[in-house]
Amino acid sequence: MLLKARTNGLVVFLLTAFVPGNFSYTLTLFFTHIICIKLVNRSLFVGPLLIFEYFNIKAAVITENYMLRDFDGRPCIKVTMGAEYVVMENKINWYFNLDPSRVTLSGKCGKEEALLYLMLPDNSGSLEFTFRKDEDNFYVTKLAAQLSPLPVYKTYSGFLSQKRLFKAEVDRSFKCTSELLLSVSSELQIKLVPLQMQAFGVPNGQFGKEDECWADFNRRAIPIIIGSIVLGFILSAVLSFLIIRDRHPPTYERL
Repeated sequence: MLLKARTNGLVVFLLTAFVPGNFSYTLTLFFTHIICIKLVNRSLFVGPLLIFEYFNIKAAVITENYMLRDFDGRPCIKVTMGAEYVVMENKINWYFNLDPSRVTLSGKCGKEEALLYLMLPDNSGSLEFTFRKDEDNFYVTKLAAQLSPLPVYKTYSGFLSQKRLFKAEVDRSFKCTSELLLSVSSELQIKLVPLQMQAFGVPNGQFGKEDECWADFNRRAIPIIIGSIVLGFILSAVLSFLIIRDRHPPTYERL
């Protein structure tokens, strides 16, 4: 295995050394990607593996329920979502879908602040939500993400802070079935689809009534608005035709 690993490394080195420009970079990542897939198939690799968008082999985002309980065993945070990391390297997009079966969940439940932390093995990737609550609403004030994937051999990280993301009324849930794409740094984006969350109390582990996101509202309302406008034009045209016809009665010629 050691000899084969060195041979694979030599292939990547030769590609980098003798093939010029961005094509060298792309081709190197391609062969490294194949090597990583072989290691995955032999159960020798446990880190995040990026998928190259040009091959059109992106896997579907996996939706999962994540529940955090307080010290008394009561649900304090519930999140249902699928998460995808989008890495931008050398003007190329690479993708990694968060696998719920490999996620370790942790966090804390407070009266005014709560934390949900999702971590992959060996700290190779993480996703962190910091919740705040005021008198009437809860929201996410910080979203942090980190990924150390193959075949890039580099750590990507970033965060959004001082925000009021995914805002909903207390005892209700925030829900968005539309795609949410959030840039946490110049090289890393997080795609959440679908997303439903509730914090600071989830009675019986069930979501409360939903506060929908603007994207869902617009997707539902815009067709209705456009249909109403078209119908208004049609009715106006018909009404104008009837008015004009009534103002010009038929004329008769003398015999």
